[in-house]
Amino acid sequence: MYGSERHVLLRHYLEAGLSKTAIAERLGLDRSTIHRWIRAGDLERDVDAEAVRYRPRPPRPSKLDPYVPLLQERLTEYPELTGVRLFAEVRAAGYAGGVSQLRALVRRLRPVPPIAELVRFETPPGHQAQVDFARFLLPWGVRYALLVVLSYSRLLWLRFVLRQDLRTLLTGLEAAFASFGGVPRELLFDQMKAVITRDGRLEGGRLVTNAEFLRFAHHWGFRPRACRPYRAQTKGKVERPIRYLRQSFLYGRRFAGDGDLQAQVEHWLATVANVRRHATTLERPVERFERDERPTLQPSPPDRTARWCSSRRSRHHGRGPRRSPRSRSSIARSGSTPSSRAARHESGPALPAGSAPGPAR
Repeated sequence: MYGSERHVLLRHYLEAGLSKTAIAERLGLDRSTIHRWIRAGDLERDVDAEAVRYRPRPPRPSKLDPYVPLLQERLTEYPELTGVRLFAEVRAAGYAGGVSQLRALVRRLRPVPPIAELVRFETPPGHQAQVDFARFLLPWGVRYALLVVLSYSRLLWLRFVLRQDLRTLLTGLEAAFASFGGVPRELLFDQMKAVITRDGRLEGGRLVTNAEFLRFAHHWGFRPRACRPYRAQTKGKVERPIRYLRQSFLYGRRFAGDGDLQAQVEHWLATVANVRRHATTLERPVERFERDERPTLQPSPPDRTARWCSSRRSRHHGRGPRRSPRSRSSIARSGSTPSSRAARHESGPALPAGSAPGPAR
């Protein structure tokens, strides 16, 4: 390489008609060098436009150099040792430098833990559905999305609701079963309070499930299962649709209210979510469901066609409300009779003037 000044002078002398020998004498170069530059086309290059290349800087000695083998040995055996702990150890060994220099070296020496390979668990058609609630803040208040995903086909059902209680969960599951045309053999939940009363499996205990939900599961013929605490990745088939719902449906849309919200999400399910090509199965969820999963779902037997919540309400209503001795004494003190109390129970709670009962949710 040659400098830009020589490059300019060489071209100037050649354009002025000087011989190669005269140019070599003026520039202090050998004549063969000028011939070589001309043959290689170096005169046509723009030297100023080329990036400047620097040689690698030679390493400078450091106060930590004598302690590198010690640090490597400690980090190989205990890769999670902190910089403060290692600083104390090398100070005890004679290191006289600062902690910042040591932390920079530890970042380079610390072994990178291998990334654990995530094993994807797939289930046969009709075997499992995953259920979860997701919280969303809308302009008129908080709403929850109840999502049910069939694990094999990835067919998604969802409904926006006001709360996350057991009654909402049971009515939503009944609607999902009706939409699917059958019942999966098991339902997988996260640590949902409406389902799981207590989970002592981390301490060697057992899982305690809500008794009312167990009766509901027996009524419909599925087995409830719960993820272990802090293992929500085992329920990824419903966790990922929550992000998908937030990004593909809710973000950037406007809604007139709850009715419009539910109408739009049902249209989105039918035209986008369940007809897209799924990234994992490489198939459309609705096609995979109709071909493989719908025929394998458990049908609802004739004795299970009655809605659970309505049947439970009717049985409770037929018995009448339970009364404690305290309530009987309070009735006697107030002068009301069981017949008048039953009449008020039949008529239901009084509504404010000008209002009408809304649709059940």
